[in-house]
Amino acid sequence: MSKTEKISTKIKWSIILLSFAGQLAWAVENQYFNLFLYNEIAPVPMYVSLLVAITAVASTVTAIFMGALSDVKGKRRIFMLIGYSLWALTTAMFPLAGYFRPVILAVTIAILFDCIMTFFGATANDAALNAYVTDVTNTQNRGKITSLMEIMFLIATLIIYGFAGFIIEAVGYYVFFYIVGGIVALIGIPGALIAPEPDDLRPSTLGYWGTIKSTFNRAAITKNKNLFLILVGSALWGIAFNVFFPFVLIYLEHFLHIEIFLASIVIFVALLISIIAAYPVGKLVDKFGRKKIAIGAVFLEAVSLFLFAFSELIVFVAITAAIWVFAMVTWDIASKTWVRDLLPDEKRGQFSGYFILFNVLLGMTIGPLIGGLISETYGTPIIIEGIAGFIPPPLVFIVAAFLMLLVLIPIVKAKEFEK
Repeated sequence: MSKTEKISTKIKWSIILLSFAGQLAWAVENQYFNLFLYNEIAPVPMYVSLLVAITAVASTVTAIFMGALSDVKGKRRIFMLIGYSLWALTTAMFPLAGYFRPVILAVTIAILFDCIMTFFGATANDAALNAYVTDVTNTQNRGKITSLMEIMFLIATLIIYGFAGFIIEAVGYYVFFYIVGGIVALIGIPGALIAPEPDDLRPSTLGYWGTIKSTFNRAAITKNKNLFLILVGSALWGIAFNVFFPFVLIYLEHFLHIEIFLASIVIFVALLISIIAAYPVGKLVDKFGRKKIAIGAVFLEAVSLFLFAFSELIVFVAITAAIWVFAMVTWDIASKTWVRDLLPDEKRGQFSGYFILFNVLLGMTIGPLIGGLISETYGTPIIIEGIAGFIPPPLVFIVAAFLMLLVLIPIVKAKEFEK
């Protein structure tokens, strides 16, 4: 398909199905893997931080090297097909870690299983699908397509937060993960099967290691200066965001004493509002530019997180949560569209991996460790089934709010792609 033409219905549906299936799996991994580890194995925030940080490394390394492989081969579809198939299987495997004892062995197995799941997810989604979307879009329609992917992320997350609590209470964590794995397979595999390869995608002439080594030299960095500035901004956003995000449901359940199904509904409402707003945001990004919208999102996120930290009544918790979720969505649409505009044509898969390096590896290692340290230093002691731990305090949201403002430093300096 030529990128000057309107995007075909088949490509749109493949992006919708693949985005939805992938985000369904990531939503479970990002919150309910953490919650399972905390509630079923040990209520130790630092274990959650280690799970998030180690799998972030796995995700980054996978996305870079498998993304480069997809560039060298000039293929996206096969990586998505195999990746989504095994991603579904390994999502269902995760709760088996709960059968192991002692606790340290159970934590180790949980991290190992999460890393295996992450390898297939990062291959299919972070590397292949993200590069594929750039392959089949242009600067006139990229914001709208990115917002469409963001809507799939929100719907998937909405479903997980809206129904996961009820399912877990009804059948337990183990059956819940089996159900999610099955749904990912039923939706993701057909999405990969109908996705046509981009017409202008060709194998890289540099070879595999040549492609990897040619990225981080002075000439490449100078040539892609604006791209790297946005990537640095994404890293700072990821760090600030992950100071609090891995602990949101734990905080709602154990600090504010909101029952898990009601806590899930709070996030459900916030996501529902953002779904309604996401596509208009994508149109605004295409119309007014990536930079203005991104800067506005940073300010809104910082203010809403600060207010969330001081919210105790559930109505104020829901309102402030809705605002920071909306700001997150707005940032995602603007920054991801901006990054896609600037990706080098011959290295889209690999550079999709570098986006994960900055946004996920740095964000999901440094951020959760800061949050875990704050929780274990200033949190309230708790004992669950005889195991001592700590409850994350409101301070994690306050620190995140101030760290969020650092994002402005690189993105103010970055320039947009000239259409």
